[in-house]
Amino acid sequence: MNKLIKVLSIVIAGFILTANSFAADVTMRISIQLPMKSHLGQNLLLFKNDVEAKSKGEIEVQIYDSAQLYKDKEVPAAVGSGSIEAGVASLTRYVGDIPAVDIFYQPFLLNSEAKVRKAVAKGSAIRGPIDKAIEGTGSTVLWWQAYGSAVMLSKGQGIKNPSDMKGKKVRVFGKTLGAFVKASGGAPTLISGSEQYLAYQRGTVDVGMTGVSGVKSRKLFEVMDTITKTNHGDIEFIVVANSKWFNSLSSNHKNIIMSSAMMAEKDVRDKVSQIEADAYALAESKGMKIVTPSKSDIEAFKKASKPVYEAYKNNAGKLGAQLLDAASKL
Repeated sequence: MNKLIKVLSIVIAGFILTANSFAADVTMRISIQLPMKSHLGQNLLLFKNDVEAKSKGEIEVQIYDSAQLYKDKEVPAAVGSGSIEAGVASLTRYVGDIPAVDIFYQPFLLNSEAKVRKAVAKGSAIRGPIDKAIEGTGSTVLWWQAYGSAVMLSKGQGIKNPSDMKGKKVRVFGKTLGAFVKASGGAPTLISGSEQYLAYQRGTVDVGMTGVSGVKSRKLFEVMDTITKTNHGDIEFIVVANSKWFNSLSSNHKNIIMSSAMMAEKDVRDKVSQIEADAYALAESKGMKIVTPSKSDIEAFKKASKPVYEAYKNNAGKLGAQLLDAASKL
């Protein structure tokens, strides 16, 4: 009996030793508010597979999707404090610390893919200073994730003109977008992405603001029936890592992570136009109506938006003025 116990002990110890030998040297947890099936979730999966392959398992990437750990608004503080190694947040979530980040939500400013690509290029006159400013929050930007242009969701009629916005409660996901809604005659309500389905279903708001890819990934076609292609802002998410954690890694591990990050960034940027096209096609197949504002409607929105630009200039300081100047030259 004692011999059997001894043999079992040796076998169990062998299992433990084997298990430990396969344990990763580095664990990188990433929080994201979107579901795994969303294109940003799939982009993280691409990153995970590339990192783990290049590091030969020395780095393990764990993805916590659908706001399991943190809501979008909680990610900057969680990552900056080191509560989690990395996270995905809408760029506008940094507006409290860095008001200038909302350059991407100045209505109709970055209104073409060509302009957006120049603005988000690593080290550009717009992205470069933003990445540098985010370092001051305790986080290092790994890569930017393209989400597409902002659109309006509604029931019954499109929001193609400021007059259609008057008196409507509108879901927004950032302060500047709220200012845009207010200037257009609506009443903005800040609601996180993971909570918008219920907000539309319950009638908490009349109008939704989101990227069209969210209509597909969050099944918003079940609770809204019209999309208006205002394309009034460019929605960017960023993947950030806690700076202390990242800087503690070996040079090899840091290089692997950054190499995979650049690969993931290019992949999602190159695919976003097709992702949006597929989302529009799905929305139509589910019975949604797609409304495109006329040139005069867009001009009416631009005219109404002048106070938004003034507020940005007043709040975003020297960095904001610098970014506006750079955007005007694109």
